[in-house]
Amino acid sequence: MLDTRRTQDDPDTRAFHAAMQAACDAHARVAPYEKYKAWCDEYFFLKHRQEARGIGGIFYDWHDSGDWDADLAFTKAVGRALLKAYPELVRRKLRHRLERGRAREQLVRRGRYVEFNLLYDRGTVFGLKTGGNVDSILSSLPPVVKWP
Repeated sequence: MLDTRRTQDDPDTRAFHAAMQAACDAHARVAPYEKYKAWCDEYFFLKHRQEARGIGGIFYDWHDSGDWDADLAFTKAVGRALLKAYPELVRRKLRHRLERGRAREQLVRRGRYVEFNLLYDRGTVFGLKTGGNVDSILSSLPPVVKWP
């Protein structure tokens, strides 16, 4: 089982979560943070392993508050928050070497991504069940993974 508790205390994880919460809080009437955080935690949970797939965040795919303009403003705020937070996180890591032993952990995490996509992701499962282009559907999967 992958231990995601350690990553929840990581400063980068906290910064990412704070950015997503700020986007939600600015639009709390149509997008309460706790609802979207819980939605993420539930959707990206690997039931067969009883573990989270990653560090979480927010998730929504059926968002319709009844106020189209407010919903669009919220979605734009999430995009802007991501465009601000993510490059900052990447820049902080650019010069860091991968710690010994972390490469294996990264490959295992990629394996969890494959498991999630093939078993639970609604878009992937729909495409595979309805005769979609398999090569296109699976093109987002990482080329190298590992299972413990």
